[in-house]
Amino acid sequence: MADTWATLGIDLHLEPAAGPGLRRGLTDALREAVRTGRLAPGTRLPSSRSLAVDLGIARNTVAEAYADLVAEGWLTARQGSGTRVAEGRAREPASTAPSRRTRPRPAYDLVPGTPDLASFPRAAWLKAARRALAAAPHDVLGYGDPRGRVELRTALAGYLSRVRGVRADPERIVVCAGFAHGLALLGTVLRARGLHTVTVESYGLDMHWKLLAAAGLRTEPLPFDELGTDPTGLTGPGAVLLTPAHQFPMGAALHRDRRAAVLDWARRTGGVILEDDYDGEFRYDRQPVGALQGLDPEHVVHLGTASKSLAPGLRLAWLVLPPDLVEEVTRAKGATDTCGVLDQLTLAEFIDSGAHDRHVRAARLRYRRRRDALVAALATHAPHIRVTGIAAGLHAVLRLPPGTEHSVVQAAAWQGLALHGLSFYRHQAARTEPADALVVGYGTPPDHAWAGALEALSRVLP
Repeated sequence: MADTWATLGIDLHLEPAAGPGLRRGLTDALREAVRTGRLAPGTRLPSSRSLAVDLGIARNTVAEAYADLVAEGWLTARQGSGTRVAEGRAREPASTAPSRRTRPRPAYDLVPGTPDLASFPRAAWLKAARRALAAAPHDVLGYGDPRGRVELRTALAGYLSRVRGVRADPERIVVCAGFAHGLALLGTVLRARGLHTVTVESYGLDMHWKLLAAAGLRTEPLPFDELGTDPTGLTGPGAVLLTPAHQFPMGAALHRDRRAAVLDWARRTGGVILEDDYDGEFRYDRQPVGALQGLDPEHVVHLGTASKSLAPGLRLAWLVLPPDLVEEVTRAKGATDTCGVLDQLTLAEFIDSGAHDRHVRAARLRYRRRRDALVAALATHAPHIRVTGIAAGLHAVLRLPPGTEHSVVQAAAWQGLALHGLSFYRHQAARTEPADALVVGYGTPPDHAWAGALEALSRVLP
């Protein structure tokens, strides 16, 4: 009996009322499951024999309950097709409260932060996944090292050293479920060390500042000028979060003198630099700016992610840590790995096979064409608007006439254009003089939609 129960049919959770009215209780339970939408139209139900075994009741009771619901129109029964929930059964509203009106989806999304998901290398990724899974030993599927699979950490060490100049040892790399996860881990560790404040840039993502706040840390912005973030405000020991290779959203690389100054601060005080290298692979008109970590791996945490080079949905990022932080971050992450092992193995194979390099080179060419089309469109339709921050990355900054940012963003929304102004990324405590500008991401729209996005953007510019 136990073997039969364990192997037969389709699973279905029901709790019919016991007692002499068992048939009615089963009928009511099935009807309620259909009416509330728990059993969707077209769902195939277990056979009467299988459900009877699961519930420990007579098969005839189940067959009669099914027959009652077929007669009422809740179910359908056809030879060879089994018993299914009838099509067209509308789900009962969960609440009588008036629903909020949802905002229409924008026709074009120019908010930076997401690559072209339509260009994800599905075929190459699938080949890498097959190879990785075929070669993986059985124990790979068990509870693993909280730092992540050694195959991925080894592949990342070689890749980051070759491409970004990072001095990486697999033992000092921790794989995370996205950049936000890694930053949250670092925030937890820094707070446990007694830190109360993390210095940040005047412009950045409020999500990052909120993650640090959730760890119990205040954020204080540094000044920003034509040379980038000014680190002269760093004095005593602490931590600073920077995007030195390509500042987000302003788009400039941190000036070499200021790179030297922030490293000098870290060495003198024992401070920690959190280096966000979110789109370091994409550069167009200049040589790549090497990672800050390569100059001082004892004081810099290098944070990288596959979110821009591949897709954010993979939830794969990494921390390259100074030796004294490895144990604390690993302990903060927990006793077991929290990232899907198959995706880790696939990314390792994707990197080692050269598929990642080929994909990044193709993506770099595609994004450069989009950037060039953006610059050309502005030269034609709005030559008075200066474009900055375009030597690298996946976005550009469009300088607007004073006092026009809010109206342009509002006009863009009316045109079905998702767009952020520069003020959206300004820290509320920033002392830097605010400027009117748009931050235009050219990564998200697929190729076929880019021309339409540029036309919509041109219509809203002053």
